Amino acid sequence: MGGYRERLPQLGDDFFLTDGGIETSLIFLEGLELPDFAAFDVLKRADGEAALRRYFRAYADLARRFNTGLILESPTWRASADWGAKLGYSAAALADANRRAIGLLEDIRDELREHGKPVVISGCVGPRGDGYQPSATMSEHEAEAYHAAQIATFRETAADMITAITMSYAAEAIGIARAAARVRMPAAIAFTVETDGRLPTGQRLGEAIQHVDAATSRSPAYYMINCAHPSHFEHVLRADEPWVKRVRGLRANASTKSHAELNEAAELDIGDPGELAAAHARLTQRLPHLTVVGGCCGTDVRHVERIAAACAPSG
Repeated sequence: MGGYRERLPQLGDDFFLTDGGIETSLIFLEGLELPDFAAFDVLKRADGEAALRRYFRAYADLARRFNTGLILESPTWRASADWGAKLGYSAAALADANRRAIGLLEDIRDELREHGKPVVISGCVGPRGDGYQPSATMSEHEAEAYHAAQIATFRETAADMITAITMSYAAEAIGIARAAARVRMPAAIAFTVETDGRLPTGQRLGEAIQHVDAATSRSPAYYMINCAHPSHFEHVLRADEPWVKRVRGLRANASTKSHAELNEAAELDIGDPGELAAAHARLTQRLPHLTVVGGCCGTDVRHVERIAAACAPSG
C-alpha cells in the first residue's frame, strides 16, 4: 500500500519534479504507436515496457541531479472503462493494466532508494471523453460512478495518491474527488485551459477550483494546471486571489498553440525550452505554494531539465 497517503510530502516546502509529455515522447521520440493516445497499452509489449522504463529513469536521473523529490505519474491517462473497451480490454484486463503500471513505477522508486528525497507514486486518471472538447459531459454523480473502478484499483496498489489530469469541466473533477475521498485516496486535480485562461467550457479557472472545493469540502489535496502553455494562463494568476494558493503543480505544454491547432498539427511542436523555463521562473512568483513541476504535450526530459535549473532550489 502507498506510504505517503496520510501526508503527501509535496504539501510541504520541498520541491518535486515529475515527468513531461509521456504520450508525445513515446510517439515522436520512441516511435511507438499509441492508439487513442493510450500510453498504458504499450505495457503489453516488451519493447513498450522497456521504453516506459527508459522514460521514467530519465526523470529519476533529473531528480538525483537536482536533489529534488519526484512524483512518478502512471501512464494510465486512458486506462478507464470506455477507453479500455474501445481498445479491446475487459474490465479485468484493464484493472490488471492499471496495477502493472503502478508496479513498474515501484521498480523505478526502488532504484531511487539511496536518493534521500521522497518519491511519490501517483495513479493517473484521465477524462472520460476528449480532454480538449467536453462535448458530452457527465453529472457529478455520473463522474463519480464512472471513475470509481479505476480509483479503487489504485487503492489496492502501492499508489500514494491519484492525479486527475486534463480536467476540462468542474463536474467531472468533483466526481473524481468524491470517488477518491470515498476510498481514502488523496487526490490532485489538474485543470486544462484554453488560450484565454478559461476552461474549455468557458468557466474561469478560479471559479472551477472554488466550485470543486465547495462541492467536496476541499477534499482535493491540491490543484494543478496542465496541457496549456504558461502564456495562456499566467495572466489569471493573481496573488490576491485565495484560490491561487491551492495551485501547487504545473505541467505545461511546450507549444503556444491552442488545443485546436495542436490537434491539427502534423509534427511535434517542442517550442522553446529556454523560454518555457523562464516562464516557469516567473510563475514561481505568482504561485506561492508551487512545489511540483513537469511538462505536458511536446515536452520531454530536455524541457523539464531546463525548468528544474530555473526553479529548483539547487538549480
